Amino acid sequence: MSWTRRGLAALAVCVLLLTGSAGCGSGGGGEPEAGDSATPVGRLIDATDDEGRRYREVDAEHAPEVEIEVQPEGGDSWDVRLTVRDFRFSPAGTDAKAVAGRGVAHLFLDGDLLTRLRGPEYHIAADLVPRGTHQVTVRLYADDDTVWAVDGEPVESTADITASDAEPTGATRPEQIEGRTVTETPADR
Repeated sequence: MSWTRRGLAALAVCVLLLTGSAGCGSGGGGEPEAGDSATPVGRLIDATDDEGRRYREVDAEHAPEVEIEVQPEGGDSWDVRLTVRDFRFSPAGTDAKAVAGRGVAHLFLDGDLLTRLRGPEYHIAADLVPRGTHQVTVRLYADDDTVWAVDGEPVESTADITASDAEPTGATRPEQIEGRTVTETPADR
């Protein structure tokens, strides 16, 4: 009877080895290391953005691209238009996993996050842009909140904008008349 038990034990070991149920996890079989994504979309690298989101490195030929155009709109506000290639915006409620060429865009003003975009257009209100020159940057993210990257650099685009104060309505305006300063109000005009 002991030969039957040994035979069954040997048969059980053979079945486990053939079905792969008893994998050894030696690391050489293509298993992801701790913290790495099991998804076949790019590879996670150690670089992160300012919020600590890891970069997802993809080959340049498969990488999404983005360009930003910012145009002034009436009242010192700004219209933002994005042009993307090999990328499509994910709708709200999309699963949090990386899918090639898909995700959201983060819009930054001088390095501060303004919004997450699920489409190519946005309007920046005038009160968000103080007087001076500023950088508006758009960066592409996968749905798992990793940053799309090529050669260790994030897939992003930046535009400079300069906001100037409009002449205040109803305010006084000093003028020089015969060597002295005279303040003229709108009622005097």
